Amino acid sequence: METARPSQGATAAPQSGKANPSKVRVQRRPVHGVLLLDKPIGFSSNQALQKVKWLLRAEKAGHTGTLDPLATGVLPICFGAATKFSQMHLDADKAYATTLRLGIKTATADAEGEVLSERSVQVEPEQLERVVAAFVGEIAQVPPMHSALKKDGKALYEYARAGVEVEREARQVRIHAIRITGVRLEGNEPEVDLEVECSKGTYIRTLGEDIGEALGCGAHLSALRRIRTGGFDASLCVTVEALEAMSEEQRLACVLPTERLLDGHVPVTLDSENAARFLSGMRRRGSWRDAEAVAVFAEQPRALLGSAHVKAGELIPTRLLSPPEVSQSLTQQKFS
Repeated sequence: METARPSQGATAAPQSGKANPSKVRVQRRPVHGVLLLDKPIGFSSNQALQKVKWLLRAEKAGHTGTLDPLATGVLPICFGAATKFSQMHLDADKAYATTLRLGIKTATADAEGEVLSERSVQVEPEQLERVVAAFVGEIAQVPPMHSALKKDGKALYEYARAGVEVEREARQVRIHAIRITGVRLEGNEPEVDLEVECSKGTYIRTLGEDIGEALGCGAHLSALRRIRTGGFDASLCVTVEALEAMSEEQRLACVLPTERLLDGHVPVTLDSENAARFLSGMRRRGSWRDAEAVAVFAEQPRALLGSAHVKAGELIPTRLLSPPEVSQSLTQQKFS
């Protein structure tokens, strides 16, 4: 499912093509920062998280947004101190590349679901362009039954597996842009390739299904890839296979500093005395302009202390690293 949801790592590790990590005792260590994983097809987001957590021997990890097993692409995995700022990327805009298989509607709106109906496809390119353009902007979506959204404390997919349909309220999302990147309307398997830029909480499967209905033939997703989340795009990602082939030092070098999650924040640097006070949760006064999102650093050695906001010249802590997290992050940077 392509909707962002936070997830703290569990203890079990997934099976892979190699030895089962859960059968090997691993000495965990503190790791801090964010690794941009190109999630492979067939892995749940949690399986991918556990695999990478095991490869890095990390004590604490979480991901910033669920992807279906069918989907591939950008899955930021936060370690240690970075988990404190993961919400920022849960809320970030996303971009996807997807393929719609026209003429077939499935129970899950993707290629894994039972076929519900088949219709002939009589779609002209001009009609396709008009229909796709109509979905750009603010739209209402009804969350699919096969999703992790919860109803009365239970995930919708649990109801769906039990054959129970529950009422869902439509939610407003924003589609910033849809580009048609490929059209194959002839033959037995008519398909359309799209790139979608959207707000958080957008269900790409639902969007594809709704486009199919508007075309009068139905559709489901045959492929889905997240190509960007916030400022992180697929070109920055590393695959599971690449990580497996690396040495431990090379894997650690793939972990970006925690401060990369605060790109776009206004930077404020404090001297040693003010840094220590800020890190203990105390507000600081200065000549800073008001700002909603501030990244606070110690001057010497330069180190991220946390996030804050500035109001009336007062620097007010929002999320703070602990002193051990600051120290461990500095040590990690020396060896990465």
